[in-house]
Amino acid sequence: MRAVDVAEPGTREVRDDAWLLRAHATGDPNAFAELVQRHRDRLWAVALRTLGDREEAADALQDALLSAFRAAGGFRGDSAVTTWLHRIVVNACLDRIRRRQARPTVPLPETDVTPAPVTDRDTAMDVRQALRQIPADQRAALVLVDVQGYGVAEAAVILGVPEGTIKSRCARGRARLAVLLGHLRNPVDGGRVPSEVRPSEARAEAATDAAGDVPSASGKEGGA
Repeated sequence: MRAVDVAEPGTREVRDDAWLLRAHATGDPNAFAELVQRHRDRLWAVALRTLGDREEAADALQDALLSAFRAAGGFRGDSAVTTWLHRIVVNACLDRIRRRQARPTVPLPETDVTPAPVTDRDTAMDVRQALRQIPADQRAALVLVDVQGYGVAEAAVILGVPEGTIKSRCARGRARLAVLLGHLRNPVDGGRVPSEVRPSEARAEAATDAAGDVPSASGKEGGA
């Protein structure tokens, strides 16, 4: 299919997300790669935090980008392109979680749960593990609102649910995290974490750590 010039003659091209998606849909061979390059970091962070496993996150992101690549022509513009992309990534992650839950698992051996003195990296690991233990719908809402900084309204659009549902899922998820991460508020004797540390602060610290190592364009995303 021949690429169509979507800019008006004599005007300066505005290569925003919508322009790139239209250009891709009309045959531009480079537009989708440029679009993905703009948003890869945040899309990867959402996938990683939702799934909690780097390999699964990379696979989910690849599946999502392939779906977006194929579905670009059907984008109606009812939401921002980035919202549309995030919705596809979150859905791909939730599909993997559902498939994982449907498979029988081998219980992990019991370990000593007495917390050790906490460092920043320990905190990030604790938060990742805690997120994996809460229900997938609550995790997805928390990742979007508390980690990625989306507003409740935009998170509702991404997940395709009412705003009240997002608020409810976030509230229940935060309550679960408060229990799972209680040792960060009350560490064992000799710990260095002050009692004022809240799970939301721990999540904010962990978000930077989790999003800092993003697969390169030569990795799994390149297949899109």
